[in-house]
Amino acid sequence: AALLAGAPAPPPTRHLFSDPAEIEALRGHLLTWYDRCKRDLPWRTLAATEPDADRRAYAVWVSEIMLQQTQVATVIDYYNRWMQKWPTLQALAQASLEVSIAGTGCCPCPRDSSSNTAPCLLEQEVNELWAGLGYYSRGKRLQEAARKVVSELAGQMPRTAEDLQKLLPGVGRYTAGAIASISYGQATGVVDGNVIRVLCRLRCIGADSSSPAIIDWLWDMANALVDRSRPGDFNQALMELGATVCVPKAPLCGECPVKQHCRARRRKLFGKPTPVPDVEDCGVGGCPLCPPAAEPWDSSLGVTNFPRKAAKKQPRVMRTATCVLERRGCHGAPEYLIVQRPSSGLLAGLWEFPSLPLAQGLQEEKQREVLADHLQAWMGRPVVARGLRYIGEVVHIFSHIHQTYVVYSLPLDGDVTLDPASSPSRWVTEEEFHASAVSTAMKKVLGATWT
Repeated sequence: AALLAGAPAPPPTRHLFSDPAEIEALRGHLLTWYDRCKRDLPWRTLAATEPDADRRAYAVWVSEIMLQQTQVATVIDYYNRWMQKWPTLQALAQASLEVSIAGTGCCPCPRDSSSNTAPCLLEQEVNELWAGLGYYSRGKRLQEAARKVVSELAGQMPRTAEDLQKLLPGVGRYTAGAIASISYGQATGVVDGNVIRVLCRLRCIGADSSSPAIIDWLWDMANALVDRSRPGDFNQALMELGATVCVPKAPLCGECPVKQHCRARRRKLFGKPTPVPDVEDCGVGGCPLCPPAAEPWDSSLGVTNFPRKAAKKQPRVMRTATCVLERRGCHGAPEYLIVQRPSSGLLAGLWEFPSLPLAQGLQEEKQREVLADHLQAWMGRPVVARGLRYIGEVVHIFSHIHQTYVVYSLPLDGDVTLDPASSPSRWVTEEEFHASAVSTAMKKVLGATWT
């Protein structure tokens, strides 16, 4: 195969599904189990009961975008609220990213007349609903793609995995395969983290499962295995198996519906040397799908020897100074100033307390000074560094960043005239803050000021 160009030898049959009878048996066992044991999830109910294929596709699409890098239990509530607000692709396409919300912030009064705070403020509906779900650009891309379907594709969803991936922004190979197989019945496979784990164990694939060559090999395998009459159910069954039975640690091998097809389990049971020839190591060596010689089979790990991944990169360490600016609102309740982040990059478009990145190794006194300078340039009036009250540090772990927020607070009296050229900003009450599109990290920061 072209994927394995340059390899000393093609992979032995132990890594393949080459027996049509075994493939048919595996499909039957897996689908029978899925029909009996599948979880009751809202997007499955919608996809199963909705007669219109494009509406099914939308229901699946939203769920798959939300489920990227996010656990099912977390997604359910977000999914239900999203579908209640935008039940169809057309409804989502017509919703404006920026909508006027009347009555936010302080009510109109003389003290606001000289500031850039208006009684009617713009909020990002998509980001607001998505807040706390993480990977915020997903929601924006979903809406952009919905608009494209309506404006450029006459409201008709693409119906093959190839066209879905080619025509819709934010739809990758996996999402396209899921939509096409579940909603339109295309006999195409899917490969996500759960499928990778299941396939690697079924066929003892111990090479780095994150490498492009191995991923392509697994896609070929998934496309060969998918049931032609029930492709959507088969793909969901394979993912369900990885999510509930063939889990990363302590897999429930005794409950697995396809355990008789699992070479990793056979290897664990028989040990080494084994009387079953086709579960031996790949003899002559050089097999591109076996574990590297430096990382041989570890009998104590059993089936969890598979899959193998490259060493995870250490997260980038960042420190950010953050200031909670507080004033008394019209009715005596505290209000907090939040500013909007840029439209691209980490936490794009979300709102936060005024913040700036810190160079590594800055002493606390210097941190105060650079933050005071930042606030002074931003507010157009002197800010004394010693007037900033140090609250403490808040740590938040993003997938690739170990972020420490160095938190300060600053109470303000009287009006504050903000630079109109700076980022969008507004004053919010505590209730409005939590209803805004703010990250979990910022909620932690506000909470730190109360302790």
